[in-house]
Amino acid sequence: MKDKLLLVLFVLILGSILTTALVGVDRFTAPKIEKNAEIRLKSSVLEALEVPYETETVEQSFADNVKIAEKNAVTYYIAANGDYALPYEGAGLWGPITGIIAMNPDLERISGLTIMQQEETPGLGSRIAEDEYLEAFVGKRFSPELHLVSPGTANDENEIDSISGATMSSKAFIKILNTERERYATAFGGN
Repeated sequence: MKDKLLLVLFVLILGSILTTALVGVDRFTAPKIEKNAEIRLKSSVLEALEVPYETETVEQSFADNVKIAEKNAVTYYIAANGDYALPYEGAGLWGPITGIIAMNPDLERISGLTIMQQEETPGLGSRIAEDEYLEAFVGKRFSPELHLVSPGTANDENEIDSISGATMSSKAFIKILNTERERYATAFGGN
């Protein structure tokens, strides 16, 4: 009985020490994690708006080239050339997809696109985050919305090639962009 009591006491003391240590580490690292997330967002906005920056000067480049605005409880970013950078998020095939889409002020033409987070299948669906795929969106129009077509057949200014072997991830990504564009158009008073 005494051995069992000592074991329970040992587990309680060790558990308390480890819990205190974890809480301390969390409090110590939380500001750093928050700062890194802020820098990641700012660098994604700069990339989508095609504003050059150095890794060491992200915050200064952001402050010099981007204005933060809010309309109808929607936060967005405005570049010196007038383009808007808008955060987007939605459900991909296997997890959330988040990023920044840059568009002209009438929210019709895409001028840049980044993906900050995605959890699609490595080597297949994860190709949505590759620069080559994202560059295919630049210049495309939401007229009336983006439309996914078979690989290599995109001709119209609202058509995007799907990724061979990752059609479901491509569809999910296009759906997110169309949905978020509509949400922003409604918030900004457009159609």
